[in-house]
Amino acid sequence: MTLLAGYAPDGDSSGTVHLATLLARSSGEPLVICAVIPSPPPPGMARVDAEYHQQLRAEAEAALAKARADMPSDVDVTYVVHEAQSTSSGLLDLVHEHEAKMIVLDSSTAGVFGHVALGSVTSRLLHSSDVPVALAPRGFRTKPGEVVRRVTAAYSGTPDQDDLVLAAATVAARVGAGLRLAAFAVRANAQYTTTLGTEGDSPVISEWAEVVERETNAAFERVRALPEIPDVMESVISHGRNWAEALEGVEWDRGDVLTVGSSKAGPLARVFLGSRAAKIVRYSPVPVVVVPRSASTRIVDQAEAE
Repeated sequence: MTLLAGYAPDGDSSGTVHLATLLARSSGEPLVICAVIPSPPPPGMARVDAEYHQQLRAEAEAALAKARADMPSDVDVTYVVHEAQSTSSGLLDLVHEHEAKMIVLDSSTAGVFGHVALGSVTSRLLHSSDVPVALAPRGFRTKPGEVVRRVTAAYSGTPDQDDLVLAAATVAARVGAGLRLAAFAVRANAQYTTTLGTEGDSPVISEWAEVVERETNAAFERVRALPEIPDVMESVISHGRNWAEALEGVEWDRGDVLTVGSSKAGPLARVFLGSRAAKIVRYSPVPVVVVPRSASTRIVDQAEAE
């Protein structure tokens, strides 16, 4: 199994390299860094089209050479230029060719620095990928030797998130990271952040926190039944006047990764973000891994079979 990182042929994908390196180093998985370019023109097309295609390939190879020069020596990496009708379809081709367990991508350059921003390729993949998609915040950088220290699962206390929690716990245990369940909500008139067990500042918030606390404790009991469990398990609730405040109300450190599950309204085998999850992704200050429900189920089933 491998991790697949999409690298822009123009060489502007530093965030991808840093996040892919972090994930590959933490998991011990080999990494494939690829640049996808348009398929060559059909035979008989004008010579200028063929020359343009050769130029695109040369630029992609130069971009991968730049990535190779920046890559640390402690990660097993393969570099590939792939031709396809579109970038998203090319990445999915390579997922199946290399049996990749995750796609790693950078944020759009049009996004806010320090937050995740979806571009055209990432948006398409979030509706079509059958493996998790990891997204780097714009400008994301890691330090030499850095690994994942904590996996935070965005959790609302609903039964349909059981597999996401168990999958996040399984991955956290495998990479030696802690597990945190984080519940986020928006309240129109006030911002408030509380750890579980602390009452909120209104009956509605207090009742919501009690429900999340009860379901979180039950989720941790299910995690403890797994063959491997994280050394540290914690939980937090945060809410604010908007989603930005709700996400900012949680402490984030280097080595943090946030996981978000796909919507139950979407197809089982594909990633599909609901409106709430999309807002959490948009305002996350740390890398986000968006997980299809089918992928969560596979991770849990494999862990329980070991």
